[in-house]
Amino acid sequence: MTAVPAPRATLGVGRSSSLARALIYVALIVLAIVWLVPFLWALATSFKPDAETTVAPVSWRAEKETFEAYRLIIEDGRILRWWFNSFLTATVITAGTIFTASLAAFAFSRVRFRGSEALMWLLLAGLIVPFQALIVPLFAEMTAFGLADTYWGIILPQIASPIAVLVFKRAFDAIPTELEESALVDGASHWRIYWQIWLPLSRATIAAVGIFTFVIAWNNFLWPFVVTSAADRMTIPAGLATVLAQYGALYAQQMALAVLGALPLLVVFLLFQRQIVQGIANTGLKG
Repeated sequence: MTAVPAPRATLGVGRSSSLARALIYVALIVLAIVWLVPFLWALATSFKPDAETTVAPVSWRAEKETFEAYRLIIEDGRILRWWFNSFLTATVITAGTIFTASLAAFAFSRVRFRGSEALMWLLLAGLIVPFQALIVPLFAEMTAFGLADTYWGIILPQIASPIAVLVFKRAFDAIPTELEESALVDGASHWRIYWQIWLPLSRATIAAVGIFTFVIAWNNFLWPFVVTSAADRMTIPAGLATVLAQYGALYAQQMALAVLGALPLLVVFLLFQRQIVQGIANTGLKG
């Protein structure tokens, strides 16, 4: 009457699970090292005098570490302006993306209207069109409206995000329909349902979309570089490209600029890493 193979099978499954978990941890550690080594090298180089950045053999530490590269960059003043530009544009892009994407997702998820299926297919088609293919018409459009070399010229084309709409739609589809039916019986409008019920229930999704949108907007180089030519309107990535061309082979200053440009994103990740993990788990971004 006793089933002996069952404990053995369970033990085998437990060992396989532990081995798979160990392999995952090893892979994550390797990937973390692969990401971390270039950053540490850039950080170490930024503390070297420029004369020691090209000496052989290569060394991680300088004979005399210095903050001279950072002092020169900060005294130049433009990095502070580019920080402000990046923060302003990335914040507005994030807020605009969350608002427009969640509204569109609510319409696709809860509002029945003619042509919704065709619009959804059009939205999906937007996922396969690379942004690089739209640069020329977008630049012509921004120029025609007089938005080139302005903050709005940087912001508006980056607000439309088909993937954000799909993420919000997935989250909204998971909310029980009974809540909507009860709200409609009480006389609530679609706007009130969206604003007072759906958004508060989707805080994890808002956090995930917001953080990823902010990071992507902060790191976006191509569009801000194309649409702006005035130095006081450039963001961090676009500004760094012009400074690198100007500084030439001053590698310590190049690395100092790269570290300063990445520093705000590191702070954002350290402050919101829990929200990032929860957002990935709750929105299905992990695949």
